[in-house]
Amino acid sequence: MSAYRTILVGTDGSKTSFRAVDRAAQLAAATGATLLLASAYNPMPEKERLSAADRLGDLAYKVQGSTPAEDALRAARERAVAAGAKDIEEVAREGDAVDVISGIARDREADLVVVGNRGLNSLAGRILGSVPANLSHRSPCDVLIVHTTDGGVGRSART
Repeated sequence: MSAYRTILVGTDGSKTSFRAVDRAAQLAAATGATLLLASAYNPMPEKERLSAADRLGDLAYKVQGSTPAEDALRAARERAVAAGAKDIEEVAREGDAVDVISGIARDREADLVVVGNRGLNSLAGRILGSVPANLSHRSPCDVLIVHTTDGGVGRSART
């Protein structure tokens, strides 16, 4: 098996996605791979955007366009650097998380996609499909599903 040269990890800025970023960054540091940090976003509907702009005033830019995704990527970069990753790139793209991540993996010829397991054990995830499950079917490369949520099947309670 060849070494991973390009590792892609998706983040939405949540604690669980940052756990996946940490693991991907550790792998990138250990293998010398390029780490691609990706974040998908959907534009806010105009009515909601105007309402938020009225309430937020000068801070309205924080909920518009790709700004939330870019904020998540900045925070993810800080974590990746702390974990030892050296060659780090960021990509924010409009669209559904699975479409965006699988598209970036294809476009950038990623060797590995890293994603957290959030949603795999939920009722909605079983009925509608979860990001990790859907990525495992649509990714053009290997997928590493990192345990990022607390609890889970087969886990004992900690005291």
